[in-house]
Amino acid sequence: MVHPILMPKPGQMTEECTLVAWLKQEGDVVAKGDVLFEIETDKSNMDVEAFDEGVLLKRVVQEGETVPVNAVCAYVGQPGEAIPDVPGGTVVATVTTAAAPAAVASAPAPTVQSARVAPPTAAAATDGARLRISPRASRLAADSGIDPRTIAGTGPEGRITERDVKAALAAPPAVAAPAPAPSIAQRPAAAPAAPAAVHTAFVPDPEDGEPRKMSRMRRVIAERLTLSATTVPQFTVTVAVDMTRILALRTEFKAAGTALTVTDFIVSATAQTLAEFPDVNSFTDGASVWPRRRVHMGLAVALPDGLVVPVIRDADHLSLEALHARAAELAAGARNGTLGPDDLTGSTFTISNLGMLGVDEFSAIINPGESAILAVSSVVPTPVAVGDGIGIRQIMKLTLTSDHRLVDGELAARFLNALRRRLQDADAFRGDVLNG
Repeated sequence: MVHPILMPKPGQMTEECTLVAWLKQEGDVVAKGDVLFEIETDKSNMDVEAFDEGVLLKRVVQEGETVPVNAVCAYVGQPGEAIPDVPGGTVVATVTTAAAPAAVASAPAPTVQSARVAPPTAAAATDGARLRISPRASRLAADSGIDPRTIAGTGPEGRITERDVKAALAAPPAVAAPAPAPSIAQRPAAAPAAPAAVHTAFVPDPEDGEPRKMSRMRRVIAERLTLSATTVPQFTVTVAVDMTRILALRTEFKAAGTALTVTDFIVSATAQTLAEFPDVNSFTDGASVWPRRRVHMGLAVALPDGLVVPVIRDADHLSLEALHARAAELAAGARNGTLGPDDLTGSTFTISNLGMLGVDEFSAIINPGESAILAVSSVVPTPVAVGDGIGIRQIMKLTLTSDHRLVDGELAARFLNALRRRLQDADAFRGDVLNG
């Protein structure tokens, strides 16, 4: 029997993936668990393994092609079996899922039975005259605007590695005769001034640099946040939190051998506050509300190409030390590119922390599938009223961006005030650590 091999859906918000390398040739024997090909999502690379045994009868999707999830990438069956005709375009298999709004990020991903996602491994060299290049090298070349076909590979069988791309970028450019500067007559004629309310298309100046393509990660970020900003009525509320006692407690813990970050305290307090205010932890499409009984905290982590949001599951049930360990593990995995789909999906609320970057105050855009996001600014020594006098306190601004369809100003204010009370109660955190 012929079995289609589908492009898997690694994440709940993933709509397409790029096939970066085939590890099996047409005619090769395929056993269950064999790696068939490697794919690239907006967040990581991973292998796709076979669930069926037989022979790889046909490869439908070529290396470098980006196709929708659930598209047929290949067929596996017995030698000589007839395979379905594939007329000119990519075949997309029909996958039955429960009816749910498309915007709900927490909806379960459809089950793909013909292929499964495995942990990332090193890619193998491609065959024939095809370009042999590793996924990391391919991504760096695309982000840097360099044609990989101009690079000599030093890897096995001439495979282009990330080191080869970096060497090509570091090499001095070829010297060419300078082109004469365009005269005024050669410059594009200035377009008539448009009315102030009309948005005109960008016209590059001849002296501008060469354009470069946005990375896949940046394009996905742009699409999702544009969707959020244009379809969700968002408003912000800000409070100032006195972190003086928390910083002193952190120093005390560190001296006793327990290393914690300011983020750990913020995540813990936020998770407890979300459990107290379940509406802020829920989601709405404007017609229905999906309540979340569990708190899955997303933590934005900056990467060279953009950012990812690893998820700490059931954060309200974890101790400070457990939160610290899990956050450190996820941050390291995000920077190393070793996180799996389960680590990057299913958040019910997100924290974006720029406190380490000297930011006085900012607001963040809600992630699709959530109803609020917390922006954390820097702790700043600030003169404030203390009793009848003035004292210097360590003040941090927290800004909550909320979906006004579900969260109104009064609820946002109560949520932030409850969060502030928790962060200013150092004794409660001391008891958390002492009680394990």
